[in-house]
Formats: sequence, structure tokens, C-alpha cells
Amino acid sequence: METRRKIQWGEGALLGLTGLFLCLLLGLFLRDRRAMEVPAFVETERTVPLEAVRPDPSPVNLNTATAEELTALPGIGEELARRIVAYREENGPFGSEEDLTKVSGIGQGKLAALEGWITVEDTE
Repeated sequence: METRRKIQWGEGALLGLTGLFLCLLLGLFLRDRRAMEVPAFVETERTVPLEAVRPDPSPVNLNTATAEELTALPGIGEELARRIVAYREENGPFGSEEDLTKVSGIGQGKLAALEGWITVEDTE
């Protein structure tokens, strides 16, 4: 009987220690979780002056620009710049900015995005 009581007391003590340990773990979990919560904030857009993006804000002349200069334009990659130069070499200088839409890969939307960035001046 005495042995049975000691076993029950040992089981009770072990169960109590286990409960205490679990409470301690729960407290640590809740503390760490609270520390991980970051206050919500909204990042706003910043207005960057054109000079910071492109130091020379003067428009690029489609009739004299190299493929490298054309890639500095928004939405114009290396391949499209090569097509513009090839079109100009095959068909002569551009008569107007709208003539740029004759180049494969340039539509009205891309032309509108280039407004103010491009010009067509005489090459003479």
C-alpha cells in the first residue's frame, strides 16, 4: 500500500511539473508573438524629379539616336532599339513621332508613353 501511495504521489508531482512547464512555454510563446507584431504602416509613393531619373531631360531625336541612346527611353529594350535603328536605315528618317508606330512592336500605347521623351528633327 505504501508503495502504491508513493507511485501516486510521484505521478501527481510529475503531472504538476508537466503542467507548470507547459504554462511556462505558453507564456514564452505569447511574449515572443507580441514582440513579432509590427505596427502597420502605409508606404506612400515618392515623386522623383525627372533629372534624377534621366540627367539630360531633353528629348531623344529618333533620326540621330543610337540603339544605346534609345534603350534609355522608358519601355524600349535592346531589341526594340535595334528595330528602330534598322527601320530608320531601311526607310529613311522619321517624318513625325507617329511614324514610330510603323516599327514592329510599337503601338499607340507605347507611343503615348514616349510622349515628351522623343522628338523628330531634321538630320541636315
